Amino acid sequence: AADGWPSSFVILGPNHHGAGAPLAVTNHDWQTPLGIAHVDSDVYAGLAKPPLEDDIRSHRDEHSIEVQLPFLQQLKADPRFVPICMAFQEYELAAEVGGLVADAAKGRDCVVIASSDFTHVGPQYFQLPTRGLTAPAFAKEQDAKAIERILALDPKGFSGKVAQAEISMCGYGPVASMLTATKQLGAKAATLLKYGTSSDVSHDGHTAVGYGAIAVYR
Repeated sequence: AADGWPSSFVILGPNHHGAGAPLAVTNHDWQTPLGIAHVDSDVYAGLAKPPLEDDIRSHRDEHSIEVQLPFLQQLKADPRFVPICMAFQEYELAAEVGGLVADAAKGRDCVVIASSDFTHVGPQYFQLPTRGLTAPAFAKEQDAKAIERILALDPKGFSGKVAQAEISMCGYGPVASMLTATKQLGAKAATLLKYGTSSDVSHDGHTAVGYGAIAVYR
């Protein structure tokens, strides 16, 4: 906010359904109940290259990116953005995508957003908490491991910790890409703004999804 409104956003999210290209951008504008959000054609031009492909099918039924748009539209009617949907999330590919984002954003007033839930725990997620822990306590314990690496601006260490600890984040690849990009763009620090789980609202001790808001900045 102190720097004013950015000229554009790059929003990275996971591909939950598997349709379309595994690493996909699109130059189609998006519509929400708050209006139309236009793709930034200049930033898009810098991203429409391998390993990214232009494929609207990857985005059509995916929610991870579109859920960010109303928050931006609430602040400004016409945010400019480019969406990147990731089905392949291995660290090497995520780092390559992050490098592309950094190159496309260099010299621009651009904010990079990674959209992801943290731990999913409960019978419907095929993961149960460690014996003696409630689902929300287990989620917090797991997510603290991932958040520690994010706050250290360590994309490789973050990806390794997610794999080693079996942290059930849906968008670990987008987070690694965001960290890679922001570090290349000069990020020096990160701050945890808020963490909670779904059980804070549902009061369900058997099922929980973790959520964290983290700011990365120069």
